[in-house]
Amino acid sequence: MADGNAETEFLQKQFYIPSYLLDRELPTAIITSVPSCPVIFFINTKSGGQLGASLLLTCCQIVNPLQVFDLGQDAPEKILCKVYGNLERLISNGDNVAAEIKKRLRLIVAGGDGTASWLFGVISDLKLANPPPIATIPLGTGNNIPFSLGWGKRNPGTDRQSVISFLDEVCSEREMKIDSWEIVMSMRDPKVLPCDAFAPVDLPQSLGALRLVPKTDSDNMDNNFAFRGAFWNYFSMGMDAQVSYAFHSERKLHPEKFKNQHLNQRRYVKLGCTQGWFCASLFHPESRNIAQLAKVKIMKNPGQWEKLHIPHSIRSVVCLNLPSFSGGLNPWGTPDNKKQRERDLTAPYVDDGLLEVVGFKDGWHGLVLLTPKGHGTRLAQAHRVKFKFHKGAVNHAYMRLDGEPWKQPLPEDDGKVVVEISHLGQIKVLATENCIARSIHSGSTSHLTESIDELSESTTISINS
Repeated sequence: MADGNAETEFLQKQFYIPSYLLDRELPTAIITSVPSCPVIFFINTKSGGQLGASLLLTCCQIVNPLQVFDLGQDAPEKILCKVYGNLERLISNGDNVAAEIKKRLRLIVAGGDGTASWLFGVISDLKLANPPPIATIPLGTGNNIPFSLGWGKRNPGTDRQSVISFLDEVCSEREMKIDSWEIVMSMRDPKVLPCDAFAPVDLPQSLGALRLVPKTDSDNMDNNFAFRGAFWNYFSMGMDAQVSYAFHSERKLHPEKFKNQHLNQRRYVKLGCTQGWFCASLFHPESRNIAQLAKVKIMKNPGQWEKLHIPHSIRSVVCLNLPSFSGGLNPWGTPDNKKQRERDLTAPYVDDGLLEVVGFKDGWHGLVLLTPKGHGTRLAQAHRVKFKFHKGAVNHAYMRLDGEPWKQPLPEDDGKVVVEISHLGQIKVLATENCIARSIHSGSTSHLTESIDELSESTTISINS
């Protein structure tokens, strides 16, 4: 019993947030000490089979249950607005504990990549003066974001001791900034287009930020409607997204069949074959190459676009920020010093304001990533990327943001559908010693000490193959 009391006291000193700080309806309490590492959990209980629900119960036993939220029941934007609003009110009334909690607060998000991106987007939209850093617990199938940041590919465990060990890491790990990227799909006014072009799109909850809004960009006056979203790991378009969409659609219909990770991988490969990803396009007419779908441009300097040559063999394009794709593979790889000099490439960093643009021919090409020094076709490093769809080429396109796929309807009689990606800012995350993502602020980076604003005007590199 004494050991149990000692552990409870330790957890309270480390992580426990008093209830009145989280809910203004509760009476103020006298606090003698401030937790050194106050945390708030956001858990997707639908991720990882039953792991999410199990993790939720364990967390509620370790910290104040008011610090733990089920994303299936609670919208993170509402929760965080409520918490920060209450903290600000208490701070204005002279509550020093509230001020310290706000200063020390760390967020923990448990789920797949889409869940992590959902919370990243909420924090970005809040535009806090000092946003809290975010730690990621891998619960989904891809888990590229937590893997990039050193938190691994698999759930660390949902039992009490595993969660306490994870919390200890959250307290000690370093903060790191990663770039945020905005994606805008602009079209003409829907009043003059077929309604199917604006039919409801089945977007995952993590893409709730992708919304239809008026567009006022003077460069696109004809395209005065836009879908807007954001990503932190990657945006992809083409066959990889088509296979992912087929997998997610089947899993949504029959979730009971997708609880085993190894079987899921086998199903994914099977779908890749039936969708034409591992077969010649001759056997699957919808397997179009990217050049048939759209013209691609990249930005060299602000306001100046140049055409990016996409080989006709490329059927999938990935715009990459973090060095992890499809379960921990790095599509960009590591160009040797000679190639970097010849092509004037820079080392890939997650906070340099640049995206790595990579192409894939088919599933076999993707398997090259499993070999030492394997990589996709390095197409470009760019500050901004634009896809302009060819008129009447297709009536839909498959896309993915941070692992979450969707089928985007497109107007067949309009040639002014444009997808544009640009830098949106940065967010703070927590990274472990196993982090594979590199920052311009760590290590020897004397050649990359410019600020993000200066990088906006840096040269964009374009490689044909």
